[in-house]
Amino acid sequence: MLFVSLTVLYTLLIWWVSTGVILYLDRLAPSTYRKSMLAITALLLPALAGLAATSDGTGGPWDALTAFSCALLVWGWHEMSFLMGHITGPRTTPCPAGSTGWTRFTQAAQTVLYHEIAIVATIAAVAALTAGGENQVGVATLTLLWIMRLSTKFNLFLGVPRHYEELLPGHLDFLKTYFKTKQMNWLFPLSVTGTTLLTAMLFQNAALAEASSLDRTGYLLLGSLAALALAEHWFMVAPIPNEIIWGWAKPGAASKTKPEADRRTPPAGAGIDAKSNSQGRRFAVGPA
Repeated sequence: MLFVSLTVLYTLLIWWVSTGVILYLDRLAPSTYRKSMLAITALLLPALAGLAATSDGTGGPWDALTAFSCALLVWGWHEMSFLMGHITGPRTTPCPAGSTGWTRFTQAAQTVLYHEIAIVATIAAVAALTAGGENQVGVATLTLLWIMRLSTKFNLFLGVPRHYEELLPGHLDFLKTYFKTKQMNWLFPLSVTGTTLLTAMLFQNAALAEASSLDRTGYLLLGSLAALALAEHWFMVAPIPNEIIWGWAKPGAASKTKPEADRRTPPAGAGIDAKSNSQGRRFAVGPA
């Protein structure tokens, strides 16, 4: 029981700390972005090497923990490259007023296209690095994060009561115009139901008597991550202020260090209405 508790706690802490660090760096002056990206890029190759080195799983639970941690570092690189504007998509303009249906969807997809392609390519590369190995926790972690993030993005696009948009840097203000504010959309119940079932299945597999120490640890890590993704989905409808969770990751002078252009008011678009401007909103940037 102690091992289970420590594994779940580790997942929670590394998610909270890593997400907070990314938010902190993203809220600094844009002139610092280059150094931040260089720093995390310097850690990217060791992380990929760690995934390859632990793929045989001979280290048991430690290999699962290492692969999980390395995968989160790789994911963090993608999050920073997106939020700092290095890898986004071919479209960097607000949603045109009146856009609906398939037109609005394709326009929204173009804002994150390169980012999504880069993630898929990275998952494929990690799968190739670890092919044939007993330890597939790294690939599973990246895949889970990607699927959960896609679910979040689709729900933001279709409409939820609250977003994460105050966490977006000024140069990504145009993304806010692709969000909708609605009490509910058809996908949200499916998202939370599917994530709940997945979380239960992962924890159930961790409890199987025949599971090896490697598999048990991997399932615990993935189950905890899925539970966090489920919580992030509920944050889109629950009235929980961001400051409670991420207040510590806000530099004291963040609003003063960004250029005036980075703090501009987002233009009106199809995804924002008068009602949405009066509500607290968030944009998901965490690992799940």
